[in-house]
Amino acid sequence: MITQTMVQPSSWVEAGVTIQTIRGLNLFKFTDELQARLEALIDQQKANTLTAQEEAELAGITELDRIFTLINARIIAES
Repeated sequence: MITQTMVQPSSWVEAGVTIQTIRGLNLFKFTDELQARLEALIDQQKANTLTAQEEAELAGITELDRIFTLINARIIAES
């Protein structure tokens, strides 16, 4: 297992996540601002220009994305 420093994913839950109703299901979705930040960090990562702080931020947002993808998949599967 590789140890990685990351910004706590929970730090974005209040302001960076919304609940959107899609086909009658309430699913978790990033706000436009958080989605744009994720995409900007990914672009910087591809260009190999991330700072250590930005790497930690990217790791945290990516982890939150994984969590919500799993939760949304379970919500959909159980509907």
